[in-house]
Amino acid sequence: MYQEEFMKRALALSTQALHTPGTEPFGAVVVKDGAVVGEGFNHSVAHFDPTSHGEIEAIRDACRNLRTVNLAGCDLYTSCEPCALCTAAMHIAGIRKLYYAASLAQSGQAFEGVPVAARHPIDVEALRAEAGAPLGQGALPTEQRLAGEAVEILKAWAATRR
Repeated sequence: MYQEEFMKRALALSTQALHTPGTEPFGAVVVKDGAVVGEGFNHSVAHFDPTSHGEIEAIRDACRNLRTVNLAGCDLYTSCEPCALCTAAMHIAGIRKLYYAASLAQSGQAFEGVPVAARHPIDVEALRAEAGAPLGQGALPTEQRLAGEAVEILKAWAATRR
């Protein structure tokens, strides 16, 4: 169930980027049972980490705080519609529901005229298409090598878990 206080917290984290060097204005919180269990905002430039999006950081924080990689039953509130990377991470973590403020179209309009050098640009539509394409059918060149050796390692790991 949507609760405005959590969206306002995501927006407050987004606002921190206005005064924090190396950040961008994307904030997010993970909520479980009516309490914030994880927070994050975009540190991509500051941490030299292209995956350090607000949603990813909030998921990482929630997982550490709850000592789990399963966030089933948790909701995520974010200041902006997430990219494919963040959406995929939400699926992997088991986020139950996403609430977002600005749409991608709205954020694109807000960033019009900002030089590429002043931001970390992502072509979100291209990313979504690429992320959904089977390997070898997208823009990223791929080759498979040493599959047999890799499968043996996977089987050995799996055998210790049975």
